[in-house]
Amino acid sequence: MEHKFKKIGVLTSGGDAPGMNAAIRAVVRTGIYNGLEVYGVKKGYNGLLNGDIIPMNARSVGEILQKGGTILQTARCLEFKEKKGQEQGVAMAKKFGLDGLVVIGGDGSFKGARQLCRMGLPTIAMPGTIDNDIDCSEYTVGYDTCLNTVIQAVDKLRDTSSSHDRCSVVEVMGRGAGYIAVEAGIACGAEVVLVPEYEYDFEKDVIEVIRDGVKRGKQHCIVIVAEGVGGVVEMAKKIEAETGMESRATILGHVQRGGSPTVRDRVIASQMGERCVELILKGEQNKIVCMRNGHISDVDIEEGLAMKKVLSPDLMLLAKKLSV
Repeated sequence: MEHKFKKIGVLTSGGDAPGMNAAIRAVVRTGIYNGLEVYGVKKGYNGLLNGDIIPMNARSVGEILQKGGTILQTARCLEFKEKKGQEQGVAMAKKFGLDGLVVIGGDGSFKGARQLCRMGLPTIAMPGTIDNDIDCSEYTVGYDTCLNTVIQAVDKLRDTSSSHDRCSVVEVMGRGAGYIAVEAGIACGAEVVLVPEYEYDFEKDVIEVIRDGVKRGKQHCIVIVAEGVGGVVEMAKKIEAETGMESRATILGHVQRGGSPTVRDRVIASQMGERCVELILKGEQNKIVCMRNGHISDVDIEEGLAMKKVLSPDLMLLAKKLSV
């Protein structure tokens, strides 16, 4: 196949997510299939600035589908937020002869990709984040694996909660988005779900719900709280003080980022990674590969970053109905 592109790079940026390795693998092998040289940029934009760039081949990405995290590693890079850092990144890409770049990450990573495009480095981005909070995409790589990790943990907490007539207050990730909390809450049968998108009244939406459950014969309960709401330790103390039910707080933390990716995350990551390379070969740039209406698609980065993803009130209502 004849095209002007000879070398491309791939990097993972922001928080790690299960399935990133499947995406890297797809970019590398799709690139090689199309006659490209593919380079891995280590530790995100930090590696781009510092020239931590390595050649990759088909064997470089062998036996990584089942691994969580990212073999290229990832890191925050404050320098890349400044114009000087962005110029340095473009200069380093040119030094290595990169004709294009694939960026796997979240909103912050996409903003970096946009700047690279503006400075002359064709860049395509795809969503890799457990929060499922990318506005232009119905799904983000890592979300399904994260949810399965959460429900496994909460199911185990319910076992011990039921043994002690206890309330478990569980904090899950999601500083600005409650997708993990609400879907895990539905899947685990949580009595209460609290997310940053919706205000709540502690007395009405937590204490009264727990008291009503006790009246109906419930002897234990699960309260799932998104990270952006926070305060689970104090919340557990208040619940115990006001209801008399022994309460314990559990913060799941970064365990939610790890683990072998599910089939869904492996397949979608592979499809998105392939699409990224295909767009570069077509001469496209400044695009976000995404899922829309259940299919792999793409949107302009400017359009994608301008979109606002809203947590469905129907999901919140469902969680409330089923908690009865």
